[in-house]
Amino acid sequence: MRKPLIVGNWKMYKTITEAEDYVAQIKDRLPAKQVAEVELAVPTLFLQSLARLTAASPLKIVAENCFYQDEGAFTGETSPLALRELGIKHVILGHSERRRLFFESDQVVNQKVHAALSAGLCPILCVDETMKRLAEHGQVAWVVNQVITGLAGVSEDQLAHIVIAYEPSWAIGTGKAAASPVEANEGCYLIRQTVACLYGEAAANRVRILYGGSVNQANLPQLIGRPDIDGVLIGRASLDPATFLTMVDQVVAASGGEASA
Repeated sequence: MRKPLIVGNWKMYKTITEAEDYVAQIKDRLPAKQVAEVELAVPTLFLQSLARLTAASPLKIVAENCFYQDEGAFTGETSPLALRELGIKHVILGHSERRRLFFESDQVVNQKVHAALSAGLCPILCVDETMKRLAEHGQVAWVVNQVITGLAGVSEDQLAHIVIAYEPSWAIGTGKAAASPVEANEGCYLIRQTVACLYGEAAANRVRILYGGSVNQANLPQLIGRPDIDGVLIGRASLDPATFLTMVDQVVAASGGEASA
């Protein structure tokens, strides 16, 4: 059974004072890592401080982005190697907002995936439901295009260090237009089938696939109970610590674990 993963994505919200207060409220009230993994993706400015605050906690701090080179004349970018030295283990790559607002192509996202893996980071690769036809062995199947391009050149061993997040672009940031549980699971299923086409069924069954897109307290219980949804990437609903803790408890309860204190 794949372990549930809950990731809160703060985007460009909060000051450092607010961020430290939030983390202090939740870091000792989370389930054991054996039950579920809980992470917060925070602005780059906060990474060092929050990583120190959570060093002895089940809560892990995630980077929201990184560049595809370790160093160089890239003003304003973040080195994956520097993230690793801070103790950061996961980094979100290919988020729909990065693709839409900052014009990141599938090829750039793939470069970032390789850079993150080389630096010892685990990418959380975000993809939408854009499909393409794949002809193989005389048969034609529909596959998720951004999975194929995002994982191009990634070995099966490296795949074990990657999480994939399904983000239907029409549901990001709306606060209400989430995919239905059936739609969300179908998207995650198609992603898993695409991974199976690339790496085989066994590898696909090991990959954790999250759903992200206007996830909230109301729709989470129906989403997390689906067979191909292994966790959630939570946007605005993660900004309130009490709400986020409640949602963590919902995921843990659905997986048969114990809720937080």
